[in-house]
Parts: sequence; C-alpha cells; structure tokens
Amino acid sequence: MKTSFIILLLLSMISNLGFTQKDHVDLICYNGTVYTVDNNFSITESFAVKNGKFVETGTNKDILSKYDSENIIDLKNKYVYPGFIDAHCHFYGYAKSLQWINLKGTGSFDEIINLLTEYHQTHPYSWVLGRGWDQNDWEIKTFPVNDKLNKLFPKTPVVLTRIDGHAVLVNEAALKIAGITNQTQIKGGEVIVKDNKPTGILIDNATDLIQLKITIPSEMKMDELLLQAQKNCFAVGLTTVSDAGLNGLEIEQIDALQKAGKLTMRIYAMLSPTPENIKHFVETGLYKNNFLDIRSIKLYADGALGSRGAKLIEPYSDDPGNSGLLLTPKETIDSICNIAYQNNYQVNTHAIGDSAVREILDIYAKYLKGKNDLRWRIEHSQIVSPDDINKYGKYNIIPSVQTTHATSDMYWADERLGPERIKTAYAYKDLLTQNGWIPNGSDFPVEDINPLLGFYAAFIRKDIKGYPENGFQIENALTRKQALKAMTIWAAKADFEENEKGSIEPGKFADFVIMNEDLMNIKPGKIPEIKIQATYLNGEKVFEDK
Repeated sequence: MKTSFIILLLLSMISNLGFTQKDHVDLICYNGTVYTVDNNFSITESFAVKNGKFVETGTNKDILSKYDSENIIDLKNKYVYPGFIDAHCHFYGYAKSLQWINLKGTGSFDEIINLLTEYHQTHPYSWVLGRGWDQNDWEIKTFPVNDKLNKLFPKTPVVLTRIDGHAVLVNEAALKIAGITNQTQIKGGEVIVKDNKPTGILIDNATDLIQLKITIPSEMKMDELLLQAQKNCFAVGLTTVSDAGLNGLEIEQIDALQKAGKLTMRIYAMLSPTPENIKHFVETGLYKNNFLDIRSIKLYADGALGSRGAKLIEPYSDDPGNSGLLLTPKETIDSICNIAYQNNYQVNTHAIGDSAVREILDIYAKYLKGKNDLRWRIEHSQIVSPDDINKYGKYNIIPSVQTTHATSDMYWADERLGPERIKTAYAYKDLLTQNGWIPNGSDFPVEDINPLLGFYAAFIRKDIKGYPENGFQIENALTRKQALKAMTIWAAKADFEENEKGSIEPGKFADFVIMNEDLMNIKPGKIPEIKIQATYLNGEKVFEDK
C-alpha cells in the first residue's frame, strides 16, 4: 500500500514537471497553414499521422506537446491542402495516350502533318496514333479530310483522335482495316462522306469501328504507362482519380498493380455497361478496398459540343439541319438504370446537350422518385434548359462538371448555341445551388491533368492568358472556397468517400499536398504557374519537387 502511494506520488510529480508520456506517431507536420476543408473550413497549423491516417490537427503547441515522432517536418510557413481529387477523368485512357503523338495546341492541319512526318521517322510503328486536335483552334474551322494522310501514309493506318474523344480522323488504310465505306451506317454515330467518298472523319459511335482494330504500337507495356500516368498525377497533387468508363480487363490490370503495391493512386472506377461487367461486378455486389472502389456504371447519352454531337432540343445555331446525336437508345439507358437501382449501384451518365440532359434527368426521376442519397450523377451537365435545372435539386441528382470545359469552349460555344442558350450553359453556380455542393474534374486527357487549372477556371472564368477581361459568364463563377471543396471534399462525396478522404480530419487517409502558395489569397493570374512542392499518400511522400 505504501509502495503504491509512493509510485502515484512520483508519477504526479513527473506530470506536474511536464514530463508526460507523448503518443508516438509516424509523422508530424507543424508550422504551416493547413486548410483542413472540414465542415467549418477550419485553418490550423499542425497535424499528426499514424498508420496512414490523420490522428489529430491543431496548433503547433497542441500537436508538439502531445505527440512525438522520428519524422517531424517543419513546414516553414508553407500551405497544406487535402489531396486533390479529380471527379471525372480517364486515367487509363490518359496512360494509353502517353505513347501517342500530342496534337494539342496545333494551329492548323498542316502543322499536324509536319508533326506526324517527324514522329514517324523516329517511331516507325505499325499504327500512327495521335490525339488532341481541335479544328476550332484553326483559321479554317471545318473538319479536315484525309487526302494528305493518304499520300503520306499509303499503307500505314493513321488514327488521329479529336481533343474531346468524340471524333477521329483516319486515313484510307485505316478505313480499309475497319471495313468502312461510304455506305457504312451506325446508330449514334456518323461516317462523314463527301463526293460519295468517306472523308476520314468518324463521329461518336462510328469511332468504335476503328478503335477496336487498333493494336498497341509501342514497346512500352501498359503497366509502365499506368505507372507513368500515376507519377504525372502525383506531380500535380492528385491522390484520387474517378475513371469514367473502364472495362473488366482494365480494372483487373489496375487491381493487380495495386495489390502488388506498384500502383498506389486511389481510383474510383466507373464501369462501362458491358454484359460482362454487369454480370461480373454489378450483380455480385460492391467492390472496395483502400485503393479501388467499384460501385458505379458510366453511360453515354450524347456526343460533344465541339464536334456537334451533343444532343440539343433545337438545332445548332451554326448548323441548322443538325441537332446532335443520341449515342445510347433511351430504352437501353432505362434498362441499365433499373439494373443499377436493383443492385445499389450509382449511375453516372455523360450528357452535354440540353436534350440529352433532359432525357437523363427524366429517366433518373423514374427511379429516384424524390429526395434520396443515391447520388446518381450527370457527367458534364454543360447545357441545361431553364425548365430542367430544378430537377437536379428535386431528385438530388449530382451535376459532375469540368470547369475548364467552359474556358476551353468559350471562344466558339456561342456560335453553336446562339445568344439565348449560351446563358444557361456552363452554369456551375446555378447547378451548385441545387444540392448545395458540386464535384469538379478535368476529363483528362481531354483537358490538362493539373487540377489547379480547374480551380482557377472555376472562380475566375478566364483562360491562362487572362481572357476575357471580365470573365466568361462570370455570374456563374464559384467562389475560391467552393472551388477548393469541388476538388476535395465534394469530389470525395460524389464517390461516397467523404468519410475517408477529401479533408484533413482525424480518421481519414493522410493524403495531402504541400505548396508554397496560398490558393485562397494569391493573385488569380499566378495560379496556373504554381508548382506542387510535395504530395503525400497515406502519410508517405510520393512526389517532391526538387
């Protein structure tokens, strides 16, 4: 009894002298400005990490007095944000495109011809593949024809994918391989014909005729391309990507790389609606671990605005005989929505034109029937009729947007839509008010993989050169706080993952980004130039700018 009393007394004295035992953690970061992006959008100085998760956030004094670690980082007044999340991209497609010729920013078709000539001299592959051209950037804004490609590559097939992925230009050799003639017709797609001969332009579903024939021309293995894509994403602060449309073999490859510990990028996989995917994944239940989450189906309602494939209620202002294309029959979409609903799967449907958006809203409403938490999404939601926008809030349908689409399309979108329809296009603020939150992605490789460009476009509504002076339809800009939430906590919520990522809070994965700049206060024009200093996943450094 006497011995116990003495021990308690000594422990009390040690405690009073400040020698209390500290909790050991794997990582402490202190002396920074930490944007937690919690419910109160709290800003703090320090945090502790253990077993790959945040343990506690607080002041420097709070954390340093309570925890110790062999790995303590003095942030030196740098800024910390939750790991960035791309709510809609094509990670696997981006990896595949790393072996292709980059045609983004080309100013003419002749410039493309020069690039192809130079590339093929050093890369004599069996196929010539490129992506990124946009006729809207050229002086002659009409679709090109394949005459020059035929002369340059009489025997080698060439496939050049438009920037949005909804149109391709192919040469005669590729047309022959795919069996495409001036008589070829396909539902939801078009083979452009001139003078009774295919021009080489294939729109929407017609592109599938050639894509299925392409063989990988590079010695690089797909595993290596995926790891390079991951490296590029970590370098811009991305720690989670939502891949909008994957087949079973692609998912199996991703899963195997993740289980081997090589691919650590967190991936929210949207399934392509193949019979195999539905049987293997949907009907067997949800699949989830710390790196891969499968619980959604990706559908396509229409095409893209740039290639005039987006389905509009009224014809295009600059093409009166054309109102766009529906890529998937309404009955098919309805049937897959029913399967998803019965199996507790999320439905995420590409819909750009106001007619396509209306159709999907109404099909969704049939199953959602009012307020719910199923989080069915309409990907892009670019042009929405004023008569339909309230349906997002009425049925808790999530508009999943890409803010850089607005600043990429603004140079020509009014020509497609006219002065009235353009007013309710890219209406991100109006869409945000429907449910009180909105996820933002990039759609890369359609746009750049850098999420800071989406953050910038969301609140300033200008291109990186500062055009237009007053912003494009600035009345629909988001605030900086909303823009940051859209690529962190709201993007996580769109994937049903807000309880494990998207903010710096105890119990969540320790995914975070360190930067020298304060996104909440820096001059807007400086944002596109910002570089990420370091990216952490599970509290471990996966990228550092050296």
